[in-house]
Amino acid sequence: MNFFERQRQVRRLSTRLVLLFVLAVLGIVVVVNIAALFAFNATAADPAQLAGFIAMVTVATLAAIGLAALVRTLALRGGGGKVARELGGVPVPANTTDPELRRLRNVVEEMALASGVPVPEVYVLPEETAINAFAAGWTPSDAAVAVTRGALQRLNRDELQGVIAHEFSHVVNGDMRLNIRLMGLLFGILFLTVIGRGLARAGVIGGGRSRGNNSGGSAAPLALVGLALLVAGYVGVLAGRLIQASVSRQREYLADASAVQYTRQTQGIAGALKKIGGLSAGSELKSPKRDEVGHMLFGEAARTSWFATHPPLADRIKALEPSFDPAQLQQLSRQWAAAPPSGRQEDIAMGLAPTGPTGPGGSGLPAHGARIPVAPEDVLGRVAAPTDSAYAHAAAILDRIPDPLLDRARDRQAAVPLLLGLLLSAEPAVRQHQYAAVAQRHGQELADAARRAADDLDEFPAELRLPLAELAFPALRERPDADLESLLAAVFTLIQADGEINVTEYCLSRLLLAELEESLRPDSRWRTDRRKLTDARSAAATLLAILAQVGHPHGPEAERAFQAGAGTLLPGANLPYAPPENGVLALETAWPVLDGLRPADKERLVAATVAVISHDGMMTVPEIELLRTICGLLHCPLPPMAGPVTD
Repeated sequence: MNFFERQRQVRRLSTRLVLLFVLAVLGIVVVVNIAALFAFNATAADPAQLAGFIAMVTVATLAAIGLAALVRTLALRGGGGKVARELGGVPVPANTTDPELRRLRNVVEEMALASGVPVPEVYVLPEETAINAFAAGWTPSDAAVAVTRGALQRLNRDELQGVIAHEFSHVVNGDMRLNIRLMGLLFGILFLTVIGRGLARAGVIGGGRSRGNNSGGSAAPLALVGLALLVAGYVGVLAGRLIQASVSRQREYLADASAVQYTRQTQGIAGALKKIGGLSAGSELKSPKRDEVGHMLFGEAARTSWFATHPPLADRIKALEPSFDPAQLQQLSRQWAAAPPSGRQEDIAMGLAPTGPTGPGGSGLPAHGARIPVAPEDVLGRVAAPTDSAYAHAAAILDRIPDPLLDRARDRQAAVPLLLGLLLSAEPAVRQHQYAAVAQRHGQELADAARRAADDLDEFPAELRLPLAELAFPALRERPDADLESLLAAVFTLIQADGEINVTEYCLSRLLLAELEESLRPDSRWRTDRRKLTDARSAAATLLAILAQVGHPHGPEAERAFQAGAGTLLPGANLPYAPPENGVLALETAWPVLDGLRPADKERLVAATVAVISHDGMMTVPEIELLRTICGLLHCPLPPMAGPVTD
């Protein structure tokens, strides 16, 4: 299943989620109405009064559920970090010297680079001794990855990589958005339990006082309504379990398979699952919010559940290792009861360093002028599907970036001028124009710092610029919202400063601008990918025409490149080649249209983009990085391509 098919599956799951939620709400409404009728003796009323009473109770119930779901969803707009902090998560500092935390950050950074997404915030749950993890957020730009202290202590590096790879599958495939949306809906249908508990308690206390005062037990209806709401709430609990199981079980198998694809080995994630089954703590969390997030965890949040959110542990292991015998878990349990495993000791025994790059290594980066064979269908297969070569490439990227630059990217103060320096044009005249615009609108100090950073980056390779910017994202998100708003304005100033900015510089600026906006203002709308390709043909033609001029500013070769993409996009449509007069700035209105395409149509657009850039069947490193940047703007993360795409 490729990325675009997975997106279609997520759409179908979203529809199923809505239907299940509606059915759950209807069941709750019926229970509440029946209880209210008997509590207030309304069954004897005339039909008109009875209908009015039922309507009133129904509206009140729906309002309570809807308002609770809305409030909870709005509270989660803080992104994945909000969810992690609610569960007791503590951010992992970028400059941590703790070997376990350093290893975790290294794994997460490499996985992000290999996946083609911004580096997420990293959290540890220090009070949780079991082995578990989750990824949360509306988009990759506001994502957070959290692991328990038990996972850090018990898992070796290969196993930790497998768990993180599993979670990154949820990040890049859009599962996180569905997960966090489910949290809001579940809170709505469980909210009546809270109300019912309060009313029942008030009714019992009030009833006791009434009996003491010989007032006839007037609080009895209140207690009955509270009891009914409790029953309705537990109907909601049952429905919530069903919804969680329906939405998440099959996705866990897919995420396990993706983890194997990411790391090209099964022993990592299989070993983590075996340790969950063999250790007494398992994957059980202590947090009172564990049921609310059960569907987004790596393992089951509780030992027993009527409707498990995950497939049976033995089945997950057997899917990875067909020869696995479930009896091995009992043997491991007896073995580890006396001497629990230590991930760090296992790393030492395997000869792995406690810190430093964690990828397979050994894969160099292609030369700047290298030409790599490429075909559109092969690129589509790699979208959101990093292989071991991409993971090795990510490790090589980290090796190539000088330590002083890495330190600046990870520092919340130095990251801002570094990012702006990355975005300043390589053309001296354009850079001076951008510098003057930033100085005028955002201050001389920031403009000077950005220019110094740009000077330091003059010889920095094109294939390292996007990864360095993505590495800076966690540090940027640590800054106050007001600072990020100022940074947004500064990036927009760079984009608009001069019409001569080239396509690669523009796209990188626009991608980082979009990611900053998403991290500040996560979009929690239900559907954003409904537009048909026929409704976006003008925006698509603009993108293809601009890309056709990359490397072909004049002559018929650019038009031939355009037609190669147009034929892939809309066969037989005869799109005219008409480069816009304002150049890349014409794309400002095109991106929202193109990003809103349905998955199948977005797949064709990416294929058409590849066809334009590689109309001769070859791509250079700068062209590959341009393609990766455009795919990022379309929310189709493309991993690094270290060698021939057809290998």
